[in-house]
Order: sequence, then C-alpha cells, then structure tokens
Amino acid sequence: MQNKSLWKFGTREVVYSAIGAALYAVLGIATNFLQLPSAGNVSFRPAVAIPMFFGIAFGPVVGFIAGFLGNIIADLVSGYGFWVWWDLGNGLMGLVAGLMAFSFVGFKTQGTLLKAELFVILGVVVGMGVASLSEMWVSGADINTVIFGNFIPAAVANLVNGLILVPILMIAYDAVVSRSGK
Repeated sequence: MQNKSLWKFGTREVVYSAIGAALYAVLGIATNFLQLPSAGNVSFRPAVAIPMFFGIAFGPVVGFIAGFLGNIIADLVSGYGFWVWWDLGNGLMGLVAGLMAFSFVGFKTQGTLLKAELFVILGVVVGMGVASLSEMWVSGADINTVIFGNFIPAAVANLVNGLILVPILMIAYDAVVSRSGK
C-alpha cells in the first residue's frame, strides 16, 4: 500500500470506483424506505459506509466517485430525483475519509482504526454540512430547517453507520488481503 500516490487514478481505481458506486447504489436502494421522521428526505442508509471505506482502502478519488455516483443511482432508482448537492455531499464523505488512505500499513491496528473513525467523523461533517447548507440557496430553507431538519438527522444517521460499519469492513478487508498474500 505504501509508495502509491494518494491521488492516483488508473485502471484499478476506475474498477474500485465502479464497484463502490454499484455497492452503494444497490444497498442504498434496499434501505431508502427507512425514512427518518421529521427529516426532509433523509433515510437511514447503512450503505454510506461503502464510500467511506472505499476512500480509506483505495484513495480519496475512489471514495468520492463511489459516494457521488452511488448516491445518484440510488436516489434516481428510488424515485428521489437528482440532488447534485446531496450527491456531492455523499462523495465528500468518501473523499475526506480517503484522505487517510495509504498512511498506514494494516487495517487491524488500533491506531489505524481510531484514525479511520476520526476521518469518518470529518467526512460526515463536511459532506453533510455541504449538502445541508445547500438547501438554503437551492430550496430557500432557513438555518433552523437546515440544521435540525437536514444536517443533524443526516449526520447522526451517517455517523452511526460509518462508525460501526467502516471498522468492520476494514478488518474484513485486511483478512482477505492477508490471506491472498498481497
């Protein structure tokens, strides 16, 4: 994993991006019906862990594409339409989490897992912050609606999913990589 550029985007990264986007879309579609009460079109989506994990495992560009394209596909198929700022926010979650990519040797160490948790928190705050704040100029929402109707429900749901599922995915991925001898 060392000696790779954080921003590299070659054939492997294209494949990882496509896999991440497809996984996020399929799993997002499966759970989009889990709407959070009193929140504007915010669903409880465990799939948000996918772009964050893909960012950490394969780099920030892969994480961004997995979140951005995966969210577009999930929302379009689920009938929510196209909300570019929310798609961007989901991409940013993967990108920011991916900023820690390649700064470690293995996924199983306690320090690496804690670092991943920190980057998950930063990714969710940045991604959902951008998406939520966009509602002020896109939909004319006031700051209270943005904070309490969009940001807090989306951020809390995504934090719960990311903080629980990303470390599990990291440990599982590390086990697969260790067995393959890479």
